[in-house]
Amino acid sequence: MKAFVFPGQGAQFPGMGKSLYEENSTAKAFFEQANDILGFRITDIMFAGTDEELKQTNVTQPAIFLHSVILAKTAPDFVPDMVAGHSLGEFSALVANGTLGFEDGLRLVYQRAMAMQEACEITPSTMAAILGLADEKVEEICASITDEIVVPANYNCPGQLVISGTIKGIEIACELMKAAGAKRALPLPVGGAFHSPLMEPAREKLQKAIEATEFRAPGCKIYQNVSTVATLDVTEIKNNLIAQLTAPVKWTQSVQNMVKDGATQFVECGPGKVLQGLVKKIHAEAEVSGL
Repeated sequence: MKAFVFPGQGAQFPGMGKSLYEENSTAKAFFEQANDILGFRITDIMFAGTDEELKQTNVTQPAIFLHSVILAKTAPDFVPDMVAGHSLGEFSALVANGTLGFEDGLRLVYQRAMAMQEACEITPSTMAAILGLADEKVEEICASITDEIVVPANYNCPGQLVISGTIKGIEIACELMKAAGAKRALPLPVGGAFHSPLMEPAREKLQKAIEATEFRAPGCKIYQNVSTVATLDVTEIKNNLIAQLTAPVKWTQSVQNMVKDGATQFVECGPGKVLQGLVKKIHAEAEVSGL
């Protein structure tokens, strides 16, 4: 069975989507529609912008979403048995499997990006990657820090867990992780504590936007970051999408469940190859490729 997976923030690169725009008239029409919806030419930044310009929150999230979704919509053999997306990628997956319309998906992603940016400005916060330590140990250390907010945020693959929290909390956690035997405890160049309780103001805003958006019956199962199991239930999909901003991304568990349900091929749909690498680390026998 074939699973299509969609990347999240961090997969962007200068020039992304340019050849797709130039070589495919359907893709070009989608990109131009996106420029109109957003009210600025995001394609100019995607195709010719600098790393720095692409890192702006109002650009990064819609740019990755557009690259991923337009690839899926113009691929001749896009017939997924199941889909999943890493964080932001979950919105791409829901457009690709027909649950959300293109325009609605883009508007939600843009609102999500802006709400997350505002939440980041309320409390200075950050994230760090912890490498080479058992998930249980990372969870235990996070739970032991009670004066600050520190939580597991991304279960990327065995031995790679990202934590999220206040700047002071992450500093304390990194020292404790190293003392416990982590190979690395690496602060990440991000503007805030995504997938933590510090994103609550953004979750409330996104909830209103999601509840006001039309969701249709999905064309195939989606494995969501919050629940990690297959669902076709629209109410469940909405609730998981709302919860996702303050809950951890359980990517390891989602891929394990997809494999258990019969996935043998994983196709990454979007910029970069990050998810192909993570899938191989979670399940070495999986066939991985990109669109």
